[in-house]
Amino acid sequence: MTGSWAPRWMPRDSPEAKLLAAGYWWDAVRVPLDLGLHALRHLGDETGAVITDGYGRILYWLIRPGSAAGWSLAPVSVLTSGSHVVVPPLHRTTGPGPHWHVAPSRGCEWTSAARLHSALSTCLTTDACCPS
Repeated sequence: MTGSWAPRWMPRDSPEAKLLAAGYWWDAVRVPLDLGLHALRHLGDETGAVITDGYGRILYWLIRPGSAAGWSLAPVSVLTSGSHVVVPPLHRTTGPGPHWHVAPSRGCEWTSAARLHSALSTCLTTDACCPS
């Protein structure tokens, strides 16, 4: 990341995290932390922006709006219009509290919903990926 670039939807006037509505700039995929960390390893460099909520032990992937319609992957939730996500400022990359596990960068704000679905499905059905 160079200079003062930030996505258009990112709050620029506050050093604090902000509650933002899903469904317009992005949808969010809410995943329990342990499953999410396995999926991150599976995705590797193919992940886009990911928010960590250290208090709730949750990861949120940002994806293109509408790209996860019809998903049914328990315990995964797709957050769209009517849902909100606490979005940290771009510089916050460590906790405590909400922070960027993978910060958005120019040209890489979203994760491919198809790739994320594949990674999560693999982790949910493969003991090697997500040991119990």
